[in-house]
Amino acid sequence: MPEKRVLVVLSMATGLLCGLAAVGLKLAIHGIQTGLSTLFHGSRWPWIFLPGAGMLLSWFIVHYIVKDNIGHGVTKVLQAVSKNESKIRSHNLWSSLLTSALTIGFGGSVGAEAPIVYTGAAIGSNLARRCKLSYRGMTLLLGCGAAGALAGIFNAPLSGVLFTLEILLFNISMSSILPLMLSSVSATLVSYLCLGRITPFTATLVEFSMRNVPYYILLGVFCAFCALYFLRTTLALEDLMGKLRNHWLRWLLCAAALGGMVYMLPPLLGEGYGSIATMLNGTADGAIWFFVLVLLLKVFSMTFTNAGGGVGGTFGPTLFMGAVAGFVMASTVNMIKPDSIPVANFVLVGMAGLMAGVMQAPLTAIFLIAEITGGYQLLVPLILTASISFGVMRLFEKYSIYTKRIAASGELLTHDSDQAVLTLLKLPSLLETDFESVQENESLESPVRKGTSSPCLTVTGTLWDTSFFPTSGATCSTPPSTRYATSTTTCARPPNTYSRTSPWRM
Repeated sequence: MPEKRVLVVLSMATGLLCGLAAVGLKLAIHGIQTGLSTLFHGSRWPWIFLPGAGMLLSWFIVHYIVKDNIGHGVTKVLQAVSKNESKIRSHNLWSSLLTSALTIGFGGSVGAEAPIVYTGAAIGSNLARRCKLSYRGMTLLLGCGAAGALAGIFNAPLSGVLFTLEILLFNISMSSILPLMLSSVSATLVSYLCLGRITPFTATLVEFSMRNVPYYILLGVFCAFCALYFLRTTLALEDLMGKLRNHWLRWLLCAAALGGMVYMLPPLLGEGYGSIATMLNGTADGAIWFFVLVLLLKVFSMTFTNAGGGVGGTFGPTLFMGAVAGFVMASTVNMIKPDSIPVANFVLVGMAGLMAGVMQAPLTAIFLIAEITGGYQLLVPLILTASISFGVMRLFEKYSIYTKRIAASGELLTHDSDQAVLTLLKLPSLLETDFESVQENESLESPVRKGTSSPCLTVTGTLWDTSFFPTSGATCSTPPSTRYATSTTTCARPPNTYSRTSPWRM
């Protein structure tokens, strides 16, 4: 059967498996959180210590069982495509699921989306490897896994496809979109069957009004600077925490800092989706300064969670910070001019604005927010704010949170086809290492008779080329002492000297 037809079948299988993985992760996180809340009778004080416990459990699993770095899942997928022939280790089929469930379930301030994307990509990669698909087929099925995973966890099939196209697979052909769509839809259907056809976030929205366009433009600029703060602060904190080589000291500092923050600022606990729901429904309570503090410290709580041994991503925190940014701006405007703009609308649009800036994926941001909130009536302000945020962010940062580090190392695939070829090229495979070893006073007749023009390695390690000695029976009693030869080199029978003109470095 042609590989294209095999990919169609395997894409649906991948989507089904990714949907089950997404459902399992959501149920595991909810089950751990509910169990701990029941155990401690809803008290707040245990959550000072529980996030640190979750980080420590995750670290033990990663360090002693997995023995591999599984953090920053989306970045790892990009590196697998560019440098590892789209091959992902089989332990990623379960390791990211288990550790992220423990991290978030115990109160870690990170998102579950990056771990499930990594898991979905691992499902596609390992399934393709078992079926002995080509590199192109394996890469496409890896993308199908990522699309299905995101679609399954958000019930957002279109966003899964767009996420893969904008962030993971840049140079995909139009004929390859069919497997992505099939995988994404299959995962969404599994989520519908297992958890019901529900919208992740319900919102009390107001119809779009033209008089609010200036505010949406302002929100786009505000989200761009929040995204810039998010990206640069995250990377700076990761570098700072990475300098602490003693893991126990790093864990203790991160656990203490995170415990104190989630106790003083409860919205920082876990993914923060409960707080997003209250802001979307107009039931959020608190002073503006409180939410400004939450906006500024979410980056710290997220980074401390990952640095202390937890496993989670930046996707969820980006949504959370975008919602808070929209809430802060709308509340500030309404404080100056009462009831002038609808808060829920700006909370929803703010999520898209920050996503577009941090991930530099405006289409994914626009349609994901529309799908998970049912806010299609705000499609115009979603496009406007996301576009402005993306454009302003690009003035300061060329790369996204996922690609900045690997772009610096030259491992990023881009839309530039020539650069992509060079990135995928493995130089060691092109180097010739099977040189013939000859003695310094050995006759050249043997290597010349074999017709080789490869450099020959002498006993002393000097490289010289047999193609510069045309007389097959020549012997060289006085080999060159330098690494130079020329096309005018002459060798008598037997030679006493070499004449060199126009040196050519070998």
